[in-house]
Amino acid sequence: MAAVTIEGLQKRFGDTEVLKGVDAEVPEGSFAVLVGPSGCGKSTLLRLIAGLEQADGGSIRFDERDVTRLEPRDRDVAMVFQSYALYPHLSVRDNLRFGLELRKEKPKEIAARVEEAAKMLGLEPLLDRMPKALSGGQRQRVAMGRAIVRRPSLFLFDEPLSNLDAALRAQVRIDIRKLHDQLSTTSVYVTHDQVEAMTLADVMFVLNGGTVEQAGPPLEVYDKPKSRFVAGFLGSPAMNFLEGEVEADGIRVITPGDEAGPLVRFAPTAKVAEGRSVTVGLRSHDLEPSDDGFDVRVTYTEALGGETYAYGEVAGQSMVVRLEPYHRVQPGDVLRLGIAPERVQLFDAGTGRSLRW
Repeated sequence: MAAVTIEGLQKRFGDTEVLKGVDAEVPEGSFAVLVGPSGCGKSTLLRLIAGLEQADGGSIRFDERDVTRLEPRDRDVAMVFQSYALYPHLSVRDNLRFGLELRKEKPKEIAARVEEAAKMLGLEPLLDRMPKALSGGQRQRVAMGRAIVRRPSLFLFDEPLSNLDAALRAQVRIDIRKLHDQLSTTSVYVTHDQVEAMTLADVMFVLNGGTVEQAGPPLEVYDKPKSRFVAGFLGSPAMNFLEGEVEADGIRVITPGDEAGPLVRFAPTAKVAEGRSVTVGLRSHDLEPSDDGFDVRVTYTEALGGETYAYGEVAGQSMVVRLEPYHRVQPGDVLRLGIAPERVQLFDAGTGRSLRW
């Protein structure tokens, strides 16, 4: 196992600055997830950790060993890619063996490691099959097995579930987390899927525009977002944002006309000067019926069985609300909703930085 320390990491491709001085600390034995939208630099960061790209500035250390300029073969890492990259002419068993044979491991050691990995991943009945006879989920488990048999100090996963359908993604996601818990090897995982990030990570790094916007345990980042970007990126459906102005009793929502908009009360622990322009963040699952609330005019609904989503408007600004499955609403209905003041998120209207955390 190895702790990973990244300091001031920079990467450019021509005139494009992809990473702008990234700092990150991955504790030994933890499962770290790099998450963010396309183009944020997460895959480039992973490739730099693997040694597949060279940094233009900064450093990468595994424990106390500086690996910034080392070749991939000298870093003791194993990588699982989005594509399975299996040898089509080799059986599952031979795919698992191949890397160890290149490293000239002893035959008994190779057989023991292959057997161990196959048992761990449920591949024992498949060892003599060819890759073309496997499902997508089985192929991805073989790719993981090929990494496991190497017994590296660091696992790197580059969006390994992107080619799988929804049901398989959920299953293989569980397999990956179980595998990590069994091996306790430090892992770094890249994804654009915030559900994968929330469910897999011990520590999560949210990237935006080549920098780490926020890092920490998933639920802490979700509950205490330090920017509007983080708040909007995490959560499905995305957080609702309303533009408003601070008054003595709360935030007055801005309306398209001159009439006064509804008031959203917020916890007094968030000390914000009156008259300040702010963005209010409200998660759909925190909204609930309240006489002392604001009106949402419903324009569209989605009934999903276990829950219902109502889409609507508040003073001309869009809003989505999660309702209990028995709560039936139709377009044109008006919902009066409120939110516990401590669940209100506040962001500076100009910078997008949190005014609470």
